[in-house]
Amino acid sequence: MTAAEKISQWLVEARSSGRAALLARFVIAFAGTVALVVPPLQSWDQMDLIPIIGVPMLAATVVLPDSLAGLVFMLIVTFGWFLRAPAEITWSLALTAIALLVLHLATSFAAQVPSYAQIHREALRRWLLPTAIAVLIVPVVAVAAALVQGAAIKGSLLVTVGALVLTTLTIWFAAGQKLTRN
Repeated sequence: MTAAEKISQWLVEARSSGRAALLARFVIAFAGTVALVVPPLQSWDQMDLIPIIGVPMLAATVVLPDSLAGLVFMLIVTFGWFLRAPAEITWSLALTAIALLVLHLATSFAAQVPSYAQIHREALRRWLLPTAIAVLIVPVVAVAAALVQGAAIKGSLLVTVGALVLTTLTIWFAAGQKLTRN
């Protein structure tokens, strides 16, 4: 198949895209933009390499959500934050974490179905509760981590890990998953 045929096929599929697939890709683009824009607006200096790599990876994630581009994008944004950000937990960190979380959920949803598939509302409802729980829990965990971070409490790492495990299990069960083997 030539490049012109591939582009023609992609355009036909894009024209026949359902609303849910387009909405998922819009959410990916919006959340990725927030994750790229919030860190450079902070008082600390971010590496110039982060947006140079991040923008093409975000574009590739929007077009091909089932590729490794989304993972590379999330790793690049996280790496940029870890490399130069201050150690305190701030609202910008929580906002970036929520943006990466929404990007991850929208990418995993969009990667499950072809772009031209028509998706009913029932399929979207399954994603609504886990997404809402995850988005609401991120600021709570950030505030709790900020409180524990400054305290000299024995076992504070265990408390933080326990909270993250409890959060993961809550989202897992809210998504309708079970702990049985097939």
